[in-house]
Order: sequence, then structure tokens, then C-alpha cells
Amino acid sequence: MRISFFGGTKTVTGANYLLEIGKRKILIDCGLFQDPILKTKNQEPFPYEPREIDAIIATHAHLDHTGRLPKLVKEGFSGKIFATPPTLNLTELILEDELEIISQFSQTKKNDNQLFSHKDLKRTLNLFEPVEYYRKIESFPEISFRFLDAGHILGSAIIEIYLKPKQRKKDIIKIVFSGDLGNPPTPLLRPTDFPGSGDYILIESAYGDKIHQDFLQRKNLLEDTIENTIKNKGVLMIPTFAIERTQEILYELNELVENRRIPKVPIFIDSPMAIRAIKIYKKYQKYYNKEAVYILKSGDDIFNFPNLTFVKSAKESRAIENVPSPKIVIAGSGMSEGGRILYHEKKYLPDTKNCLLLICYQAQGTRGRKIQDGKQTIKIFKDIIPVRAKIAQIQGYSAHADRNTLFSWLYRIKSGALNLRKNIVKKVFVVQGEEKPAQSFAQLIKDKLGIEAIIPEYGQRFEL
Repeated sequence: MRISFFGGTKTVTGANYLLEIGKRKILIDCGLFQDPILKTKNQEPFPYEPREIDAIIATHAHLDHTGRLPKLVKEGFSGKIFATPPTLNLTELILEDELEIISQFSQTKKNDNQLFSHKDLKRTLNLFEPVEYYRKIESFPEISFRFLDAGHILGSAIIEIYLKPKQRKKDIIKIVFSGDLGNPPTPLLRPTDFPGSGDYILIESAYGDKIHQDFLQRKNLLEDTIENTIKNKGVLMIPTFAIERTQEILYELNELVENRRIPKVPIFIDSPMAIRAIKIYKKYQKYYNKEAVYILKSGDDIFNFPNLTFVKSAKESRAIENVPSPKIVIAGSGMSEGGRILYHEKKYLPDTKNCLLLICYQAQGTRGRKIQDGKQTIKIFKDIIPVRAKIAQIQGYSAHADRNTLFSWLYRIKSGALNLRKNIVKKVFVVQGEEKPAQSFAQLIKDKLGIEAIIPEYGQRFEL
């Protein structure tokens, strides 16, 4: 048995792990590299033969975990793709949006070597097999798995994989893939589950060296940022990911508006993808936490409140600038790498009255990261735009667990394994984080838990 790492190594994106037991080959995730430095890897051939992969198990729908699935199908994969029902629906939404972007790029650059086509996407979606949380799947005689709730986005999952080598009659080896772990308490979703044990753990580390603000602090900071921008008669821009961040911010704004904690101003959701995602969120309300379910049962539509406008067309988006300030504009993308937020940033970043609020993770090399790091000018389209607007940041709205939450999750797995006296943690692989936070978190694991913690290199293989 062995595991190989073909993404998510010293970088947040591109998650792609190959698990082999005998002749059986299982992939965990097949994500897109979104770091500008690593984007060329998306076009490279896979470092394994796609036709030989028996199945894929997907942790969640985000592009950095599913973005290369159609490319894998295009190059010969034809097995099943296991995922939770919301992940199936959200993956379809995300990949359709990505296909539109890469199609436009290919036309602009006159490039026929497109990552995948409509045909590839359709074939990919037909391979999905939805699996609910906690249902154990006996996919092959020597391999079984189940999903636990990761609390990261709707339908996100931790994967517990059980391997039973033929030469070992009794012992079962358990491998846990964290996927992306949530940042509890989230406004909408249930808390992150804790696996009871595990021989080998793959754990994300996006915020392996940082601690987020607490729940109440982040809401108060959001309220303060809104009030200060309104006082200045400015525009508050919030770049968000269409999945989860937009829905959580709407949930928070609903509470602030209905309790009159912020003045009445126009609020725009300028993201067709986010609007479509809200429909999926409404479909899967059984995945919400108790508080959100209670509010819904009381008759409150948490995604609709006074002065909120959903903007669908490009024409409607351009018309936002005709609405007098103060106002709030929420638009994609979360790292300011594309989407309608760029048009608003181009117009409003030069004015000191305005504010850009960063609530999402900003990967290295992205436009959002450059703004976060204090760059005073930024290139948008072909123009150099001065950054004079106030730049605010609330890490508490991150969908990723922070250092303390990651450690607590791992500590409980180790403790559970010791109590059960089986599947004692032998190795931890620290993945899906940039090198600095990954190293910091790996050192914490070694110092406090006494477990070997490894930061894999791309292409590295380990015998289990």
C-alpha cells in the first residue's frame, strides 16, 4: 500500500492524492492549481494513467478539489466519482462556470488546447454517485469508506478510508483525509465531525500559523466596517466566493438589518453564480445547523431582506454605479482574480471614502493577496489603478479552520485512537497550505503530539 501526492503540496490548491492497495487505484480529489505560479500544471499530463484509476472520492465542490475532473475524464477515466449530494450539485455549478471562463480565454488567445469541453463535463457529471454522510460504502473487497461532515462548505466531507490488505486477516488500516475543515461556529452549517481514530492522517494547513477572530468579534467587525463606510458616504466592496462566503455574509447581514444594527443602504449581490448557489442551499436545508433551521422555521428568509438586490445581467451590474453612495457591493471572485468585483474595484479603489473588505483566503500571487500585502497600485484589465480606499480584513469569516481548530481536531483523533487501542496515529501528512503555515503546523504536531509530521513534496510517494 502506498500514497502519492500530486497536488496540495506546499500550496493550498490542486489537491490530488493517489491511494494504491495492490492493483487497486483510488484518487482523492482532482483539483485545479489556482496559484498563478503553478497554473501551468493544469495543462500538463497527469503523472498517472487516468484509465487505470478505479474510482475518485471527492471531499467537496471547490475548484481546487474538483477542477481537473473533466480533464481526467477527457484523458480516459471512466470509473465512479463518489461525493455527497450537495457536492454533486455545487460541482456542476462550479465546473460550468469554469468552462465558460476557459472557453472565453481560449477564444481570446486563439488557443485550441482547452482544458475540457461541454462533452467532457457532461460525461464527468454522469459518473457521480451521491453518498450521504455516515453511510459506509464497500466499494471494493479490500477498500471501504464513509463521509463525515467537514463543516467547510455545504456538503463538504472528511473521508475515512478503511483498507484491508489480503495478507492481513484481522487488521484494518484507516486513513483519514481532512479535506478542508470548517471554521466553527459557522452561521449556517453544522460543526465539524471528529473521526474516532486513524493510522494515517492527511490534514489541511491553510491557516496552520494563524488564529481567527471569534464568532462575536467577526460580526462586530463587520458591523463596524459597514457603519464606518456609510459614515464616510463610501462604497463597501466585499470580494467573495460564490459558494459559502456569500451565503454566510447574507446570513449575517440579514441579522444586522432586521435588528437595525446597521443603517438602511442598498446592498447588491453582483454574482450570477452566487444567486444560483443560493437555490442549491435552499434545496439542502437539512444540512444546516440547529440555529439556522430554527430561524427558517420561524418564517425568516435568511437570503432575502429589505434593500437587498440580486444582480443577474451585466447591464444591471453596470447600473450599480448610478446608485448614489453609500452602498454595499458583494461580488466574485474572492481573490479578485476575475468576476464582476474587478469592475467595482477599478471604479472605487482610487477613492479614500471607499473600503475593500477582505473576508476570503488570498493565495500567493493573486490580485487580492497583493492588495492585502499593501501594494499601492494594482493592475486591473489593462489599467494601473491606485489603491487609496481603506483595506479591511476579517479572518473570522474564513471557511478554513485556524491553527487551534486544526490542532484540536488532530488531538481528538489521537486521543480517540488511544482510548480504542487501535488505529493509533503513525504519521500525519500536512497538505493544502503554503510552505510557511505548513511548516509551522507540522512543528506544532511534532512538539505537542509527538507524532511524525511530514510536508510532502509534489510527486512524493510513501509506503503505508
